[in-house]
Amino acid sequence: MNKTSIIRNVFKPRERQLNLHFTAAEELQLKTLFSLVQKASQTEWGKNHGFDRIKTYEDFAASSPINTYEELKFFIDRMRQGEKDVLWPGQVKWYAKSSGTTNDKSKFIPVSKNGLHDTHYKGGTDAVVLYLKNNPQSRIFDGKALILGGSHAPNYNLPNSLVGDLSAILIENINPLVNMIRVPKKSTALLSDFEIKRDRIARESIGQNVTNLSGVPSWMLSVLNRVMEITGKQHLEEVWPNLEVFFHGGVAFTPYREQYKHLITSPKMHYMETYNASEGFFGLQNDPNDPAMLLMLDYGVFYEFIPMDELENENPAVVPLWGVETGRNYAMVISTSSGLWRYMIGDTVKFTSTNPYKFIISGRTKFFINAFGEELIVDNAEKGLAVACRETGAQVLDYTAAPIFMNAQGKCSHQWVIEFAREPDSLERFTDILDRSLQEINSDYEAKRYKDITLQRLEIVVARKDLFNDWLKQKGKLGGQHKVPRLSNNRTYIEEILSLN
Repeated sequence: MNKTSIIRNVFKPRERQLNLHFTAAEELQLKTLFSLVQKASQTEWGKNHGFDRIKTYEDFAASSPINTYEELKFFIDRMRQGEKDVLWPGQVKWYAKSSGTTNDKSKFIPVSKNGLHDTHYKGGTDAVVLYLKNNPQSRIFDGKALILGGSHAPNYNLPNSLVGDLSAILIENINPLVNMIRVPKKSTALLSDFEIKRDRIARESIGQNVTNLSGVPSWMLSVLNRVMEITGKQHLEEVWPNLEVFFHGGVAFTPYREQYKHLITSPKMHYMETYNASEGFFGLQNDPNDPAMLLMLDYGVFYEFIPMDELENENPAVVPLWGVETGRNYAMVISTSSGLWRYMIGDTVKFTSTNPYKFIISGRTKFFINAFGEELIVDNAEKGLAVACRETGAQVLDYTAAPIFMNAQGKCSHQWVIEFAREPDSLERFTDILDRSLQEINSDYEAKRYKDITLQRLEIVVARKDLFNDWLKQKGKLGGQHKVPRLSNNRTYIEEILSLN
């Protein structure tokens, strides 16, 4: 009997529990809500918002407003300094560093012990549970998992307190038994220099029996390309003949799908999408033939949703899970066992089913580029352009930007189309300053640009006079409140605009 058939039995009880997502979704969510509220009732936040008096969802909804990072930052900063019982009971020692907000280069998302075990690790376990259920012939535990991680650093020099990528926090705290079935070794996984790390990961894993991959598609592709360079092989299954699944998340898989198909030609290869963010683990693809994900309802996360057409209202309508409709775009709001209360995460989702609750990620609440995990928002772009204009004497009239997706060598970049009212004294210098400024403003863009490993220097196309006006006119949107989309996560707009240039 192979190892996988023995270990499979360990996951059977959880497989049965997951059936409640199909039969008792509302009960799971209400149980989660009341558990969160009860645990946090004696924290500063809980006392200030009357958590000890909450008996219904409606009580909770009336207890506090919807929050963004800016509203919670004051409390999180105090927690990072070591204060206890602020947003969540006890001291929270780990903080996942995420891309910045309007006012800051980075966000620091608290990850409590509860959040670590009941949310993130539970999500990773359930990914395996669902995969094994869908693949009875799997031999996943007969080999090793190649798991990519980031790096971390001390948090304000507090003992055992860390700030860093979520993946690094997960690796740092993982059960030592898991390290026996994963590559690379922990010290390699946590290296901060990706160029060195990529090479070491490739060399450490080449001789192993790797059966499964976990990570962000863009970073993983970079590592796999290095594996191919070192081995000189044409396809990945020549290196790892028993490779069977890639658990992926972090950025949309669509731009990478064809490259993975070219790299891995084995018919037994599977792909499973996960929705795991710094703020929590929210979704898993439970049906390989359906790209929509199952919303995970018993992870210490309570969900609420704001219809996107309500978002700009002063008092937008907010609905719990049982109030959503299929086919409608919602901004997702979460309350978690790490102390994020009625927190607007910034992602938008669209439900494809309400029995069970299944969804796709439809975008962000604002224009952005996150094709490679860089999370570039319009505010970053505006600030970067302001610096480039100031230093080169340029004036920007209109602009748009979009990703250039990875080529066969794993190289990618951002392409900007800019119409200048006054051109810079040097376009090369303007490009360099804009690229440098974006790295200074946005830590995720900076990480992806590091040594040109994944994201290359941005490219600027100078637009002819009235290009954007002509595009808007063609769309019947010239004048009024219509605006050129500043940033887009796909190339639809920019290709239309370039065709007129």
